[in-house]
Amino acid sequence: MFIDSHCHLDKLDLSPYDNNFSAMLAAAFERDISRLLCVSIDIEQFEGMYKLIEDQAKIFASFGVHPLHVEDEAGVISVQGLLDKTKQHSKIVAIGETGLDYFYQTETKALQQQSFINHLQAAAQLALPVIVHTRDAREDTLALINAHGGDAGGVLHCFTESLEMAKAALDMNYLISFSGIVTFRNAQELRDVVKAIPLEKILIETDAPYLAPIPHRGKKNEPKYVVEVAQCIADIKGVSLEKVAQVSTENFYQLFSKAAELDGLK
Repeated sequence: MFIDSHCHLDKLDLSPYDNNFSAMLAAAFERDISRLLCVSIDIEQFEGMYKLIEDQAKIFASFGVHPLHVEDEAGVISVQGLLDKTKQHSKIVAIGETGLDYFYQTETKALQQQSFINHLQAAAQLALPVIVHTRDAREDTLALINAHGGDAGGVLHCFTESLEMAKAALDMNYLISFSGIVTFRNAQELRDVVKAIPLEKILIETDAPYLAPIPHRGKKNEPKYVVEVAQCIADIKGVSLEKVAQVSTENFYQLFSKAAELDGLK
């Protein structure tokens, strides 16, 4: 079975399914996608997102604020705010998506950093892993994780950075998650990262509705396409697709231990 470890189900284009959310999920389940982690990106959308997946036993949730949604001081959620919201929602298994993005936004660096620190500190108190978005902010991302991260670790999602950054993150109990980008023709350096790090440190994701993998590039992404990501990793590693499914699922439950508890595996 496969687990889509990072998707935004409240953002999906459901028109191919006559706007039927259950039909979209059924299409994923038919491809042996057994679980999904629906990831939060801002405070305002969270309750609607959570309501969408609350009664879905195969879907977990996270809570956090994406760095590009931290536009002013009001966008910096407090540690207490993160603690309160998480404790109120039983399906939350991770904090995030949080992190730093200096590619699109540089004038909010200080605000992004404070938001990231708050997420890391809240996650440490909750003993939950952190889902980290990082782009063009390698040194600051690693420094803040090192200074404020807890023992529960986390994941650098939709990874597009260097092998050196990946190795540094692994040393801090972080996993590396790969999206459809790994299948793109111009992503050889990223495939080299996949080849270099252990399969036991890898997660797979779609980041749907963004970044559909080849051969679906140009379409809206959806969870059922995580199989294409897994196949690309299998090809790079020289192992079977079933092996990638097995190990990445084990990795998911090891990192997101609350998900394992909710599924009765702990």
